[in-house]
Amino acid sequence: MPIYDYKCQDCGKIAEIFLKKVDGSQPVACPVCGSKKVEKLVSASYVLQIEAKAPGRTCCDKTERCETPPCS
Repeated sequence: MPIYDYKCQDCGKIAEIFLKKVDGSQPVACPVCGSKKVEKLVSASYVLQIEAKAPGRTCCDKTERCETPPCS
């Protein structure tokens, strides 16, 4: 089951919420106040996965250095 961080628009609390379905059909409510006005946050682990490059790769995703900065 995926875990997502949500911020409540009413009480301002941030909570991790377990979802059984990831298709958006499951209603999400704040566990503190019960409000359904919650905003899904981008988690740090997701951002790190996007920014990580394969080991041994350069800035332009080649295995050898290229002539463009910052490789050169």
